[in-house]
Amino acid sequence: MDGDSAVPRKRWVSMNECRWVKPVAMLAFMLQTRAMAQSDAIVESQAIAPFNLTSLDGSIVTISAEKERGITVVCFLGTECPLARLYAPRLAEMARQFAPRGIRFVGIDSNCQDSVEDLHRFATEFKLPFPVAKDRDNIIADRFHAERMCEVFVLDDALSIQYHGRIDDRYRPGIARTVTTVRDDLRIALEELLAGKPVSVPETDVAGCLIGRIKQGMESAPFTYCRDVAKILQANCVECHRAGEIGPFALTDFDEVVGWADMMVEVIDDGRMPPWHASPEHGRFANARVMSEADKQVLRDWVVAGAPYGNAADLPPPPPPARKWQLSRDPDQVISMRDRPFVVPAEGTVEYQYFVVDPGFKEDKWVTGAQVIPGCRSVVHHCIVFVRPPDGQEFRGVSWLTAYVPGQRVGMLPPGYGRHVPAGSQLVFQMHYTPNGSEQSDLSRVGLLIADESEITHELYSQIGLEQEFEIPPHTANYTVSASPRRLPDHGTLLAVAPHMHLRGKSFRLISRRADAEFILLDVPRYDFNWQHVYEFAEPLPLESIGKLKFFATFDNSESNPVNPDATQHVTWGDQTWEEMAVAFFEIAVPRQKTSDPKTQPATTAVEVGQREERVQRFTTQFFGRFDSNADGQIHRSELPLSTEQFGLWQLDENGDGSLTRAEVTHAIERRGDL
Repeated sequence: MDGDSAVPRKRWVSMNECRWVKPVAMLAFMLQTRAMAQSDAIVESQAIAPFNLTSLDGSIVTISAEKERGITVVCFLGTECPLARLYAPRLAEMARQFAPRGIRFVGIDSNCQDSVEDLHRFATEFKLPFPVAKDRDNIIADRFHAERMCEVFVLDDALSIQYHGRIDDRYRPGIARTVTTVRDDLRIALEELLAGKPVSVPETDVAGCLIGRIKQGMESAPFTYCRDVAKILQANCVECHRAGEIGPFALTDFDEVVGWADMMVEVIDDGRMPPWHASPEHGRFANARVMSEADKQVLRDWVVAGAPYGNAADLPPPPPPARKWQLSRDPDQVISMRDRPFVVPAEGTVEYQYFVVDPGFKEDKWVTGAQVIPGCRSVVHHCIVFVRPPDGQEFRGVSWLTAYVPGQRVGMLPPGYGRHVPAGSQLVFQMHYTPNGSEQSDLSRVGLLIADESEITHELYSQIGLEQEFEIPPHTANYTVSASPRRLPDHGTLLAVAPHMHLRGKSFRLISRRADAEFILLDVPRYDFNWQHVYEFAEPLPLESIGKLKFFATFDNSESNPVNPDATQHVTWGDQTWEEMAVAFFEIAVPRQKTSDPKTQPATTAVEVGQREERVQRFTTQFFGRFDSNADGQIHRSELPLSTEQFGLWQLDENGDGSLTRAEVTHAIERRGDL
C-alpha cells in the first residue's frame, strides 16, 4: 500500500496534560502570517494521483477517483503545532456537520517527529470523527506539495483540487479573531461546491508550522547534531523547550529536533526566537536572550546539510532536570488562587478573573522571592498577584507582588532586598485566560521566599506609569502615547522596567532627561504582546543620576499590523486584548537605613499646603466625574473598569462596602502622596 503507516517508534512522550503553552501566545514564535510559496504543480483543476493509507484503527483509507465518493477534504495535521491543536475541534465539528451531506474528511500527519502513539493521543483528545493516518516518509505530503500543518485540500470526485489553503482566518500569530472578522474559507468553499458553483476564492495563504520532513544527512557535513547543534540548543532553547516548560515541544531529543529543524531556522531568521525585543544599541540587561550570529549560522548550515546526527560520543552532558520552582530554594509558603480549579471553556472570551485569598499573615512579612506556577500553562495568558493591605494601612507604590507572563523568567533579587507585605494582607490573583480549543482546568499558585526583617537592607517596590486618556484613530500606523511614573524617591535604584500594551502595541521607549540632555534607557522597537518581558538592568541605575523618566508607547491600528483585531475601530483604554493599555512598571529599591533629618528639610509653607489640597480636591472631582456614572455621590464597584481595579485602586475602599465616597478617595490620595 502506497504510503502505509510507519512502525511505531520508541521515544519520550510527556504525559503532563498541560505541557502545551498557551497556543495563541505561542503562535507568535511558532507561526508567521505569510504568503505560502506554492509549487507550480498546484494549479486549478490539477488532479491528485490515487493513494491508500492505513488509518489509526487499522482500516484502509482510499483516495480514488470515484463519483460515488463525492467531495473529500484532506487536512495535514500535527500533534504539537499550536495552530493544529486550536483547529482540531473545528475540523471535528465541520466533519460532523458535512458528513450527512456526502463530504468526508481525512487527516494526515506527515511529521517525522510525530509517532503513531502521539497521533493516537491527539485524535483521542480532540475526538476526531474522521480517519487519521500517518504519512510515512512524507510521500503524501510531497504528492500534494503540502508545506504546513493545517493546510487543507478539497478534492472533487475526480481528485481535482477545488480549494487549497487555510481553514479560516480566525487564528493568526498572537490573536484569535472575533467571530465578526472571520472568513470561514473552507466552509464557504464546501457550500459553494455543494451548490454547484465554482469556489470563489480557490486558494488562500496558510499560517501553520512547517511539516517536519525526513532528512538525509550528508556524510561530509561540517556540523552535526551531537557535536555542534545539541549544545547550541541547550544554551539557547532547552530552558523552555523541555518537559514541563512553556515550549509546545521538547528540543532535548534528536527525533524531535530534526522534525522541527526547518521551523527552527524560520523563527530564528525572522527574529522570533530566542524571544528578546530590546535593542542592543541602548542599555545592557541581565536577562537578555540573544543567540550569536555564529550559532545561528551553524543551525542554518546543519539544516542545509540534511541535519546529520553525527557521533553520539560527541554529545554534551544532558541539562539538569527542570526544577518546578525557579527560585533559589523551595518556597517557604505556597498559596493557591482558591480552593478549587477554575474551568476555562473551550472557546470564547473569558473576562479577567479575580481571586482573593487570605495567606494568614499574622505579622509583617518580607518577601525576597516569588514565583507563579500556572496550573495549566496552555490557557493562562498571564497571572498577576497583588497585595491588598488591611484597610487604612499605608502601602508604598503599586501593590504588585509578582507575575507570570509569557516569556518572562523568574528574576532573583539581590541579597538583602525584599518586598514589605503588612500583616493581615490578602493576595489578589488577577487571571487572564485564553481558551485553546478544549475545556481546561486551572489552579495557579504562588510560592514565596520569606526572610527575617533583620536581613533586609533594601525595600523593593513597584511604581507605575500609565496614560489612560487616549483614543487611537482607525487606520493609523503610528500613534504615540507618553507618560511618566509617579513620584520617584530621591535615593535608591531602578532595577527593571516592564512595558505593557496589547495587540496594537508597536514600540516602546524609555528616556531619562537630565538638564538639557536625553538618554535612552530602554528601546523596544518591535513590541510583542506575547512576550512581555521584565527588562532587568545589568547594573541598577541610581535614581539620583537618572533625572526625569518618561516613556513613549506607539500603537499600530492599521491594516498592515497582522495581529490588529480591527483597523476600522477607534481604540481606547481597556482590559481586553482588542482594547489597549499604555503602562510601564518600574522596580524601585530604596535603602532602609536612609532617613531624612527633619532639621535639614525645608518647612512646608501654608501656600504649599493649600496648593496640595487644591490638587487633591481637583483629582477627586475629576475621578468622580469620570466614574460616578449615575451621579449618586458614590462610585460602586460595577462603575469601575477592571483595569482601574487591577492597578490597586480597590485599596481606596476603606470600609470594604464595595463603594467609594469622596472622603475615601481624598484620604487615599493624600496618603499615597502622589500629588
